Amino acid sequence: MKNALRAVTLLAAALALVGCATNTPVYSWGPYEDEVYAYFKNESPEEQILILEKHAQETKAKGLKLPPGFRAHLGLLYSKVGRDDDFVVELEQEKAAFPESVVFVDNLLAKAVKAKSKREANNEQK
Repeated sequence: MKNALRAVTLLAAALALVGCATNTPVYSWGPYEDEVYAYFKNESPEEQILILEKHAQETKAKGLKLPPGFRAHLGLLYSKVGRDDDFVVELEQEKAAFPESVVFVDNLLAKAVKAKSKREANNEQK
């Protein structure tokens, strides 16, 4: 009986250690966090776009996943340089990848549409 209890205890400990041994990341963060920091330091959006686009391509080639917010941030950078169509594409991809972000992203898209309409109206008046 003592040996059986010891064996069960050792088995449970071994299983617990094996469960802790796998620590693979879910997302490929790459330079994303550094580029968010660069954005707040008002660094060049064009350079940030190149870095993030390269990381997105590498991540896709490796079959990994981009982290939450990556596509939305890339879309924000696109909007800063006037690439409005790319902005919308990235936000739509963010919604598809993370359905919990739908309400937030839809609000961003609605505000972008209003801002674009307002700019166009101002340009027509001039």
